Amino acid sequence: MTSEYKQECAKALEFLRQDISSLRTGRATPAIVEDIQIEAYGMKQPLKALASISVLDAKTLAIEPWDKSIVQAVDTGLRMSDLGINPVNDGKMIRLPLPELSSERRQELIKVLHTKLENARIALRKIREEARDMVDTQEEEGTISEDQKYKFHEEIEKLTKEANEQVKMIGEEKEAEILKV
Repeated sequence: MTSEYKQECAKALEFLRQDISSLRTGRATPAIVEDIQIEAYGMKQPLKALASISVLDAKTLAIEPWDKSIVQAVDTGLRMSDLGINPVNDGKMIRLPLPELSSERRQELIKVLHTKLENARIALRKIREEARDMVDTQEEEGTISEDQKYKFHEEIEKLTKEANEQVKMIGEEKEAEILKV
């Protein structure tokens, strides 16, 4: 019972970590661009399915499409994304020099981070409510006693509190990373 709940909470936290990894900080990381949708071969695909993405230095990403005929499509997709970065296309490879973040852009990123953190908290509350409903149903069916029901409710609350603390820690770490100049 509680192991299923722990797994669901872990999934929600892992999703949060992946989701905020795309928030740009001061250094280059492939997570910034890997999920950008590129129009290639008649459909939209994530960049990571079309090219290798590597870090040249702390401020530059290199994107090398496996099929050289889609270099222009990748360039266009990157320009149309909301990153605000101008790709440098040499016909074979695309370089993405990441400019320094302005203080306004840092504040915008922090607002986006807070929205993502709140979405994670909402997901955890939903998981908690589903777990509580399942325990209540089991008690009504007579498969667990009332004492067991309250014990499970306490465990669920304890686990939810721990998960929310993790969300808070993840958020504080990412915010410090964004604000670091």
